[in-house]
Amino acid sequence: MDSANIETVRAPVAKADVNALIGLTAADMIKVNSLITARMQSEVPVIPALADHLIAAGGKRLRPLLCVAAARLCDVRNDNHHRLAAAVEFIHTATLLHDDVVDSSSLRRGKVAAHLIWGAPSSVLVGDFLFARAFELMVETGSLRALDILSKAAAVITQGEVLQLMKAFDLNLSQADYIEIISSKTAALFSAASESGAVSAGASEDRITALYSYGLNLGLAFQIQDDVLDYQGDAADLGKNAGDDFAEGKSTLPLILVMQATKGSEDAFWARTIGERKQQVGDFAHAQKLMIKSGALEQSRAIARGYADKARAALSIFDPGAWRTALENLALFSVERQT
Repeated sequence: MDSANIETVRAPVAKADVNALIGLTAADMIKVNSLITARMQSEVPVIPALADHLIAAGGKRLRPLLCVAAARLCDVRNDNHHRLAAAVEFIHTATLLHDDVVDSSSLRRGKVAAHLIWGAPSSVLVGDFLFARAFELMVETGSLRALDILSKAAAVITQGEVLQLMKAFDLNLSQADYIEIISSKTAALFSAASESGAVSAGASEDRITALYSYGLNLGLAFQIQDDVLDYQGDAADLGKNAGDDFAEGKSTLPLILVMQATKGSEDAFWARTIGERKQQVGDFAHAQKLMIKSGALEQSRAIARGYADKARAALSIFDPGAWRTALENLALFSVERQT
């Protein structure tokens, strides 16, 4: 679709707001949250306590919202989308528990990371428990296709996380490598959420494909903005420490672009802080200044906006209406949010 057509899709709704989507999905999400609460129960007390620590902390719930919205956009007539949305949230929460252990993160959703309270082994095992619950919910829908979509997404997410781990502190990571990583570790669950929602509604193949594309591009835009915020956000707003990506040596898009822009003048700085893993007080502040001066943050935002435009364009197959508008606004929100 050319830029003129994309602008036609964008023109009616220029509002980066998720409130309409939250309102539209409110009744569905009550049922989804009830399923989540019920299915994280266990006779082993640490399991619900640890799971609730993270789930009750809130978060945006964008992935289950996306599953529900996709189903409603496709005129769903059953309640399988509730189970799939709960499964999506369990998969997401499980990956967060595992990630925080791998990254030694201290904060998640504004709370002390679970592994610092209950220990790494418990966090990993409760993550495994949530994965198992997710698969139970998928099976209960009786949809082999939905099971196929979400189970493959879970595998792809893990591969993406391993790839990112292997590429940490890599000064030569390309933009293409970065997109491959975030397509797997983030966008895969967004696309699986929207695609499985459409499948639960018995949507036509062209609509399923459109919602897969929407979710994929939304996820890419969302992750790039997340990586931008790591260099300019506030811990109170982010719910995690700003600068974690820098400290962990993650070659995110802003870092890739700033290293390209400062090649020659700042090579020694990047080699020490990223390549040699030798960071000291003041290094992150210097990196932030370079990000701003070089335009790397704004360039990253522009790339994110391009993916958001693709997400919105994918919805052109659907008739105008409240659900389509809410999803278009979600794409805008993904790149304009500050949390």
